Amino acid sequence: MSRGEFGSPAHLAIRFFTALWPGGPSADSESWAMAMLLPGEQQLWRRMSGPDRRHGLAVARRATKALEGDGAPVPREVMAAALLHDVGKVEARLGTFARVGVTVAAIVAGRQRLVSQGSDRPGEGLRRRAALYLTHDQVGARLLRQAGSHELTAGWAEQHHMPEQAWTLDARLAHALKAADGD
Repeated sequence: MSRGEFGSPAHLAIRFFTALWPGGPSADSESWAMAMLLPGEQQLWRRMSGPDRRHGLAVARRATKALEGDGAPVPREVMAAALLHDVGKVEARLGTFARVGVTVAAIVAGRQRLVSQGSDRPGEGLRRRAALYLTHDQVGARLLRQAGSHELTAGWAEQHHMPEQAWTLDARLAHALKAADGD
């Protein structure tokens, strides 16, 4: 497993230090996000940690800036994809330091090895939660589909860590979302 599958070292460092800052987004930012989301998506948004919601908002702002250049409004489902691309992390219920530990372990031991060691374990043990964290893209896509999200929104959650050749979304949208995420 390469570090690149988790983003650049700079991306990981920024996510770590911003996750240490307590609390969620401002009330105005929360209101804006809620206006972009369907009712089922709003429920998922509320389950996300404050730092994950702040990250989603930052991604949405950067994606909006990149996509507004052609003068067309950015579709709601694209904004939802930016806001909720990491929603699958809610199922793992890991704090910042546990996430760092799991990420480092996956870089050293291999993501697939940790996933296979935890995916067949019932319950809420650390191995199971680590496997959920490492598959948050797939978990998030499932949660979004269950919530009635547009396929673009669920598809981006599922594909945001895949190589570009595996993307099924419109290339312009996918590139803007990927760049906005900072991986």
